[in-house]
Amino acid sequence: MAVNTSADTPLPVGQVSRLIGGWIDRLGAVWVEGQITQLSRRPGAGVVFLTLRDPSHDISVGVTCYRQVFDAVADVVSEGARVVVHAKPEWYAPRGQLSLRAAEIRPVGVGELLARLEQLKKSLAAEGLFAAERKKPLPFLPQLIGLVCGRASAAERDVLENARHRWPAVRFEVRNVPVQGVHAVPQVVQAVKELDAHEEVDVIVVARGGGSVEDLLPFSDEQLVRTVAECRTPVVSAIGHEPDTPLLDYVADLRASTPTDAAKKVVPDVGEELEKVRGLRDRARRCAHAFVEREERGLAHALARPCMEDPHRMVDERADHVASLTDRSRRTLGHLLDRADSELSHTHARVVALSPAATLRRGYAVLQKDDGHVVRAPEEVAEGEPLRARVAEGEFAVRVATAGERAVEQAGQQDRQGQRKRRGRQGTPGTPETPGAQGTQEVDA
Repeated sequence: MAVNTSADTPLPVGQVSRLIGGWIDRLGAVWVEGQITQLSRRPGAGVVFLTLRDPSHDISVGVTCYRQVFDAVADVVSEGARVVVHAKPEWYAPRGQLSLRAAEIRPVGVGELLARLEQLKKSLAAEGLFAAERKKPLPFLPQLIGLVCGRASAAERDVLENARHRWPAVRFEVRNVPVQGVHAVPQVVQAVKELDAHEEVDVIVVARGGGSVEDLLPFSDEQLVRTVAECRTPVVSAIGHEPDTPLLDYVADLRASTPTDAAKKVVPDVGEELEKVRGLRDRARRCAHAFVEREERGLAHALARPCMEDPHRMVDERADHVASLTDRSRRTLGHLLDRADSELSHTHARVVALSPAATLRRGYAVLQKDDGHVVRAPEEVAEGEPLRARVAEGEFAVRVATAGERAVEQAGQQDRQGQRKRRGRQGTPGTPETPGAQGTQEVDA
């Protein structure tokens, strides 16, 4: 419950301490899990003092218990062990100090630890922290390698010596931290964050030698796993030996079975790379030589062709062919022109023969009225109507004879015919009549 206070009506320290104690007393007993960091058992004392720490967070709380409570687990519990304590929170009012009064202490077994790790593994995997698409590729040749390991440890020596043996120019940025115990998790997390923030570090290696399941627990801590998952720099996990698989192996971008294996996977071997370069150089040289030789053979083959030896030969051959085609075209055109000329002459002759002028030359005449209309039938003219007669050499005027004129003309013709017949019988030539060349002629209609 809230307490109403002000600057004018403050509470004494003792009353505040008693109020806090009352509130804590109402909490009741709780089960608490942690790691023992300090253990004090004074000979002859009836109370044992412990410090219980949360490995994932920098938080500790004091624990007290009677000697008989601790003696029940004294053979299996020591500093660094993980335990589960059934205790009741207590408030020591004179000093304002919180502690836990333990009524029972249970050590956490390996089986229980593994079960909890498996549950944590499934939870983190469900979040996608172990997904393959999140893993970043390692650089081919890192210029600066960040190394997190124990001070003067075999893991540090293995990584440094093997890496420098494979690539002598490699450089390291080493962070020596505790790799087991209560201070391991926060310091490893801090070291990883520092190296990830370093601009020149290309890859981070977290290495530790072998150990028991309890010794490797810091590398399965949830805080460390999440820190590695957030790193922008590729992280290599080299914890323990091949059978050891802390959760750090699943979230890291690359898992190495041992620290020595990590050095082999992070740094290329200079001898192998030089051999690859020599092999590639030889292959490139062979390819270049083969290409040049192939092109030289092709050039020689091209130069050996007749058209290259005598470039004008093909032109000369084509010139003769063109001349032959030209002569042939001229002859063909001449034949066509001759044939066309002959056909034109024949056509002209036919046109001339069928023309009205040719008909007139044969002694025919064309009668036309005054309006130019051609007379085609006797019914088209009247007696005494003037007409125009058109002949080959010109035209002259004629008139349609009347009935009386025709009768006179017929009588005259009969008389002349009789005279010719008598002259013929007498054997004397007659004098032909010469009609007038001019004047109007009468035409029998």
